[in-house]
Amino acid sequence: VVDQTNPLSQLTHERRLSALGPGGLNRKRAGFEVRDVHISHYGRICPIETPEGTNIGLISSLALYAGIDDYGFLVTPYRKVVKGKLTDEIVWMRADQEAEAKVAPADTPIEKGRLVSGSPVVARYRADFEMVQPEEVEYIDVTPSQMVGVSASLIPFLEHDDANRALMGSNMQRQAVPLLVTEPPIVATGMEKDVARNSSMVVRAKRAGTVTKCDAREIVIGKDVYPLKKYVRLNERTCLNQRPIVTLGERVEKGQVIADGAATYHGELALGRNVLVGFMSFDGYNFEDAIIISEELVQRDVYTSIHIEEFDVEIRETKLGREEFTRDIPNVSEKALRNLDENGIVQVGTYVRPGDILVGKVSPKSKTELTPEEKLLQAIFGRAGEDVKNDSLEVPSGIEGIVIDTQKFSRRMSLSEEERKAFEADLAAAEKEGNERIAEVFQEMVREMEQVIGRPLTDEDKTPLAGQQDVKYLVEQAMKFRLDPHIASLRSEEKIKAVQKIYKAKAPEIEAAIDARDRKLNSMKRGDELRSGVLQMVKVYVATKRVISVGDKMAGRHGNKGVVAKILPVEDMPFLEDGTPLQIMLNPLGVP
Repeated sequence: VVDQTNPLSQLTHERRLSALGPGGLNRKRAGFEVRDVHISHYGRICPIETPEGTNIGLISSLALYAGIDDYGFLVTPYRKVVKGKLTDEIVWMRADQEAEAKVAPADTPIEKGRLVSGSPVVARYRADFEMVQPEEVEYIDVTPSQMVGVSASLIPFLEHDDANRALMGSNMQRQAVPLLVTEPPIVATGMEKDVARNSSMVVRAKRAGTVTKCDAREIVIGKDVYPLKKYVRLNERTCLNQRPIVTLGERVEKGQVIADGAATYHGELALGRNVLVGFMSFDGYNFEDAIIISEELVQRDVYTSIHIEEFDVEIRETKLGREEFTRDIPNVSEKALRNLDENGIVQVGTYVRPGDILVGKVSPKSKTELTPEEKLLQAIFGRAGEDVKNDSLEVPSGIEGIVIDTQKFSRRMSLSEEERKAFEADLAAAEKEGNERIAEVFQEMVREMEQVIGRPLTDEDKTPLAGQQDVKYLVEQAMKFRLDPHIASLRSEEKIKAVQKIYKAKAPEIEAAIDARDRKLNSMKRGDELRSGVLQMVKVYVATKRVISVGDKMAGRHGNKGVVAKILPVEDMPFLEDGTPLQIMLNPLGVP
């Protein structure tokens, strides 16, 4: 499962390399040499980001500019140098190719696009450093940051850090919980924007245009609609809530970030907060790795985060009969049922505490054979409260929060007449919506092609395709559209290329729209896929707010980690000359 604690942890997880597994090494048998940093890692594997402990050096991360060639080897880019002059040609090289070349580092002195002649420069050659004349240099690094990975590239002044601490720093950034209020770092490296942009937690514009609608639910730019995710649960129980960062009427470029996600601020990564720190001892409360924080951080929700818990309950067919969701639970007071709807499912927006019922469920109780009289009574009055037991889903201890969503899943079973009619109406609506989208994209393509060709496009019966209102006809034409007959009569190579370009851009969009429609219809017809034996399932999502408390881990980007040992009232915190109280006190021995 992808580690989705924050955008950085997801990105680094997707760029992970492992020497373990089938055909790989064994943790117990791997020696020091295998785990060590090797010369061939340069520009391909990050020398810093690797776990501490038994997996050190066996699990690593891809470097910033590393790529993979057709054979699955790691390659890294270099700029070609000819007779001391830097060219714009970029060459991607494997480790074995690089060994035979003389490669200068990125910070080699350069004047007017040439290496400074006269003085020898350092170059890597055959796994060693040599002093060579500038004219002998064949390649030069693209950038100094090319040797490190994503996580390490976010550490400011990385070159001044001890390697062990940089390793801890790059690993701990991945554990940061997205905060309620984000704030970008004052001291940054410039990679923050790229990390946010390349994680899937922000929304980016597919093409340039002007914002025509913008609210908390969706952003509309021209014809593109971008729905925003609101309080979605991620794998690590963290919360993704996308917020628009563009305004109505704003001009947007292709690829621009238009909505923030978890732990991002205006399209750049924002994992923590900037706070006022004092390095001083205080009655021994910050001895060793302990941290003292001010109550102000708790009151102002500086380090508060939202976590989403998921609870589910299933209905099965038992030997004694079927279980059911209901509000009618034996021996439970009306007060305990006040938040449930008629199906026994808690209402969205309810504040729940430990012991509260989330979903009311009863299951049949084992009982001796019924007498004919009891059978008759049951037939008349329905199930008496005696033969079912309360099997409801309750909030476990230690969790309280707000119900933000409930979902009900059920197999497609024998439907009643009313349910069948409603289902058929939904199916028809979904098909209509899908068809309209296909027709819209197809019409766009036809219009663009007509502008280039200069005459209307027609079907086999010479009916013009543009301006047609019949959606079903357009979908039919879209599915059997072929480009060749329409460009066969064109003489101009330029026009043919232009039409082919339009087709290349629009055909995948049409295919995607057809695919989306078919997928939706199939899933509606099939019903929800549940485990065998399960007839229905309800999921309830509860959002809880967590404030920083004693025992929580805090860390900087340089591996300086600690645990909150005491939360002091603001009036007890030491203050600056102008009376501003400190927000955090760290051990003075933490400064190298």
